[in-house]
Amino acid sequence: MAGWKKLCCAIDLSEASHAALREATELAHRFGAELELLHVHLNPALSAPDGTAMPPSFLDVASGELQSTVGSWQEEAERAVGRPVHATVLPGAPADEIIRFVREHGQDLLVVGTHGRRGVERLLLGSVAERVVREAPCSVLVVRGRGA
Repeated sequence: MAGWKKLCCAIDLSEASHAALREATELAHRFGAELELLHVHLNPALSAPDGTAMPPSFLDVASGELQSTVGSWQEEAERAVGRPVHATVLPGAPADEIIRFVREHGQDLLVVGTHGRRGVERLLLGSVAERVVREAPCSVLVVRGRGA
């Protein structure tokens, strides 16, 4: 554990990822490690359900709101850690992008939350956390959210 110098906390802005954020900030503070927050979102649809193109202003507003929300999580993390925390927002498939990011940035530990889905719900929705645990090039700490 003493070798953890670069931590990444993947956040999807849910209660489960907020629990992961609390664990990641505790570890970063305790070990004096760098902390990077990573939010991966699916690419927004470029057209409305009726097939018309979404106006660029809609995508700008959505992007601005997302950046603001991630920024508030970043501020919370900085208060807990006591020093700057980096935050990255990427479009794409969450599991793919999380795995790619930790590989490319040489992270020592990835902290993720889990929603604790079971049965048919898990089969239909898949599990980002499960795939990340199997394929990440570093250690992964999975944190259960409330009720998970």
